[in-house]
Amino acid sequence: MYTHFFNLKQSPFSIAPDPRYLFMSERHREALAHLLYGVGSGGGFVLLTGEIGAGKTTVCRCFMEQIPENCKLAYIFNPKLSVEELLLSICDEFGIALAPPGAGAVSVKGYVDAINAYLLASHAQGRNNVLIIDEAQNLSAEVLEQLRLLTNLETSERKLLQIILIGQPELRAMVARPVLEQLAQRVIARYHLGSLSEAETGAYIAHRLAVAGAAAIAPFPRGLMGLVHKLAKGVPRRINLLCDRALLGAYVENQPQVTRTILRKAAAEVFARPDAAIAGEGARAARWPLVAAGVLGGVVLSVAAWQLAAHDAKPVLPGAQAASAAVRATPPKAATVAAPLPAPVAAAGSVPVPAPASAGGSAAALRQLAAIWGLALPDGEPCPTAARLNLRCLQVKGGVAELRLLDRPAMLTLHDDPTAPNYVLLTAIGEHEATIVAPGGKPQSISLDALEARFDGEFTTFWRAPRSWRDEVHGGDHGPDVDWLARRLAQIYGLKKPQEDQPLSNGLRERLTEFQTEQHLKADGVAGPKTFIRLYQLGGVQEPRLLASADAGVGSGAGK
Repeated sequence: MYTHFFNLKQSPFSIAPDPRYLFMSERHREALAHLLYGVGSGGGFVLLTGEIGAGKTTVCRCFMEQIPENCKLAYIFNPKLSVEELLLSICDEFGIALAPPGAGAVSVKGYVDAINAYLLASHAQGRNNVLIIDEAQNLSAEVLEQLRLLTNLETSERKLLQIILIGQPELRAMVARPVLEQLAQRVIARYHLGSLSEAETGAYIAHRLAVAGAAAIAPFPRGLMGLVHKLAKGVPRRINLLCDRALLGAYVENQPQVTRTILRKAAAEVFARPDAAIAGEGARAARWPLVAAGVLGGVVLSVAAWQLAAHDAKPVLPGAQAASAAVRATPPKAATVAAPLPAPVAAAGSVPVPAPASAGGSAAALRQLAAIWGLALPDGEPCPTAARLNLRCLQVKGGVAELRLLDRPAMLTLHDDPTAPNYVLLTAIGEHEATIVAPGGKPQSISLDALEARFDGEFTTFWRAPRSWRDEVHGGDHGPDVDWLARRLAQIYGLKKPQEDQPLSNGLRERLTEFQTEQHLKADGVAGPKTFIRLYQLGGVQEPRLLASADAGVGSGAGK
């Protein structure tokens, strides 16, 4: 409805996967490169994970357009299936002939035999087969194990079936479970698709507007890109939803460009946040959906009439607040006062997340987190202070799955209010619930659904490093960091004690890469905090843990 107002040919922020609007950020290109590498590397599993709306499907579509001509592709997008149903779907996708209907029910063995025969015949004809499973976080452990068994068929050079698993971040945690260790060892490439940066967010919006035919004066000023990125968290689908509603708001208010007020109001609506009642806009905040519904329903409703209705509204203001608001008001807009923000509603049966802490909330939370490690941090910046006591801060953006993998208490950043983050400690996590503590408060249980609804993946945790540790350890480095690393790896692999002050040689780097692969870390031969964390834990060092089980895996395919 706003396309004519902004001289656009069509809506630029539809969430439909229109290939004309394809925008490949650097992260999307890297993800695509991982998929293409996996197909050409001789079989096994490839993992592509990312948050909801991060663009996994976009990458998958690009990949499907670029696979070699000799590859046969099978795509399963609804993997909530039993073993038998999955095998039948694979046969359907590859066009594998099964026994005629009158021959009785096909067993698992019958499906597997038919798939194996097909793969052998394809290999004899010089063809490869790729199976893509979307939403793979919905696969059961039993189905994943059956998929692993399908990759057992191989020649001396390659496996005959390549399987690509695409899913949300919890897929990484699933594959890291001990019961799926054999499958994890067959993952030859993995990539976690993160959110767009602020610069990429601006480029993304400009690209979509240009494709839609935007004129020289763009509806989104460049100065708003930082706020768009913050409100949408850099997730493409969230950017589309936010920008679409913001353009509607600018159209309704007869504004040639989106303003900060319009943008915040749009975020309050599309992201269901409780901050819609912003001073000076409360009377109109609820009218955008009504205007949209009126136009879509064939009702002729002009902007002038809508503005008149807003002007006629007379909100009741209490005492001194009303007088103060009247002085600040600019006719013809009605003056309103922002009401106190109600607490976000948690999922049924859960306890709400505590309200934001007082000033210095993050510092207070980090000091309380350090206390769990047995340290009383003095006033000042917590991270530099803790570093002097050999306790290092590690800032991560990876969500609940990454928290499980790192397995240590953490300070979570909750974005209930985009302008004022809320900090809580996560001290325990189970299958469906977590325990959180506000700075100075008492522990509370909360459902993971309620927590994830307000947690965008940002958290800070502590870890102990060797006394001399400065930064990542790379090939060719030498010194105490490398000595410590070499001793730990020698202990783990039962090797003789290494010599002191030796560089990180190719042999040691290969051993490090092997260790990282086994521990589901980024296998690049560079030892960063996550590698050191896992080395400490395997060495039996007593540290605060997050999970009830002390043998949970640590690390991530997205880190070191």
